[in-house]
Amino acid sequence: MSVSQGRRSPGAAETSPDPSWRELYRAGGVAGALFVALIAVSLALEFSAPRQPDAGGVATLRSIAAHRKLYILKQALWYGPSVCAIVVFLSLYAALKRLNKSYAAIGAVAGVTSWALTLAWPATGGGAPSLVYLSDQYQAATTDEERAAFAAAAEGFIAQNVIPNPPGILTPVGVLILSLLMLRGVFHKGVAYAGIATGVLGVVSEALRPIMGAGYLGYGLLLPAWFLAVGWRLYRLGGRAQ
Repeated sequence: MSVSQGRRSPGAAETSPDPSWRELYRAGGVAGALFVALIAVSLALEFSAPRQPDAGGVATLRSIAAHRKLYILKQALWYGPSVCAIVVFLSLYAALKRLNKSYAAIGAVAGVTSWALTLAWPATGGGAPSLVYLSDQYQAATTDEERAAFAAAAEGFIAQNVIPNPPGILTPVGVLILSLLMLRGVFHKGVAYAGIATGVLGVVSEALRPIMGAGYLGYGLLLPAWFLAVGWRLYRLGGRAQ
């Protein structure tokens, strides 16, 4: 074997992923797969379970009361991907920082911040954990005035599911920045272009969420696909970075 075959060139060594982060790469790979798995289970429940009302505080609270355990499970599943996504974005910073530390940091911070804020945001996009409490109180109410108050409070959480919010918009921004950086190496260009498409469509979808309707589904499908592709590459990097 020649020296050129047995050793990397200085340029390649400077831009290749840092091998000291191999455990993080593997964790990112597993997290990417778990992200997709949890999203898939959530979507399966969403389409197979009784459909939740799209609007109306009273109708929503009554629906939650009728399917309380299922609703709580769906809410828990929507929060699970947030933790996985944070690990993936941290892994991407480690994998891409030798290409450009500044852009890798900006993209990773945007991604991590978006999913960290999602854990604190009172709505999940498919409902809100607080609606379970309001549903219980609505069922226990003894007067029309009490029921009207709980229904009005529920309307506030329902509104937060459809309006644009910072956590939602930051995710595609982070995906877009990191995917543009991927064009320089480490990841296959197909993954990079898919991420660019996901980022651009995501920014538009989140900014125009109230009027996107079914068009939002395109971004909803592209994002897990990108996470799966990125997770696979990260896991392979973890095995190669010896």
